[in-house]
Amino acid sequence: MLELRPNCECCDKDLPPEAEDALICTFECTFCADCVETVLGGVCPNCRGNFSARPIRPTAMLKKYPASAKRVLKAEGCGPRKAA
Repeated sequence: MLELRPNCECCDKDLPPEAEDALICTFECTFCADCVETVLGGVCPNCRGNFSARPIRPTAMLKKYPASAKRVLKAEGCGPRKAA
């Protein structure tokens, strides 16, 4: 089941389940569209993968499969990782 995280890992913006500007990578890292475009350059700082729009779970299904309440925030900042 896809984990619908409640916030952008970069700027901590609220991203409720119906947010149209929530983007995820293949590991479900969650960022807002603004941070993906202006800070991350379209590359996930955690896995170096790309992003896709996070699907919107229908309201009826949210009752059975609720969104996560656990907020994730990158303590070290969210700029793109430098190549080693």
